[in-house]
Amino acid sequence: MDDQIGRILDALKRSGKAEETYIFFTADHGLAVGHHGLMGKQNMFEHSMRVPLIVNGPALAKDRRIETPVYLQDIMPTTLELAGVGVPEHVQFKSLKPLLEGKKTEHYEAIYGAYKDLQRMVRRGDYKLIYYPKIHKTLLFNLREDREEMMNLAGKKEYAGLVAELKGKLRELQKEQGDRVMIE
Repeated sequence: MDDQIGRILDALKRSGKAEETYIFFTADHGLAVGHHGLMGKQNMFEHSMRVPLIVNGPALAKDRRIETPVYLQDIMPTTLELAGVGVPEHVQFKSLKPLLEGKKTEHYEAIYGAYKDLQRMVRRGDYKLIYYPKIHKTLLFNLREDREEMMNLAGKKEYAGLVAELKGKLRELQKEQGDRVMIE
């Protein structure tokens, strides 16, 4: 793959358009390879959810890292905006341009995830709630303090309000997405 990407970059340089071209690089999400006792990638844990997203282009700061959660689907409205083409109204995702230019640090109030009828997830700020509808199991993690998602906070009394709040946000996002697997 490195060779093929190199060929594309070389062709861009030869064309004289390298300096005016935006490049978006991403990849599939990762296998769990034993994390949390899982082998596949069909889960809502960060080791399988987070994917690489590298953007290079004119006037973008080099070696800048943005930690703000985004959707890969945000690439489409971003490329349309960069090309000066309007984003169709039916597109639910947002351009990354304000983040890339350093004009914004927030992109979505919360991030929603789903896998079949087995898992639902909402991430807001430092917290992520994962819910398993078939077994009515809730997990809550503070991603700033527990990046490996090992300490489930959902059963602790002091987090009951946050669990209820995040479940409410999850229900709201499910409704927006037309998700019919409702949570308790």
